[in-house]
Amino acid sequence: MSMNSHLEALKKKHETLSEHVEVLQRSPASDDIEVAKLKKQKLMLKEEISRLSAH
Repeated sequence: MSMNSHLEALKKKHETLSEHVEVLQRSPASDDIEVAKLKKQKLMLKEEISRLSAH
């Protein structure tokens, strides 16, 4: 997998997680722990994208 396609896959995964977090936060029965886990995954992806983009 090339670097560009890897970055695009990471960005797509980050976007999907963002959408999922938004849906969960709008739900009255949302699980705060699940939302926190997803946000942490988003942050890790964002850091990886930034790290790879800097090279």
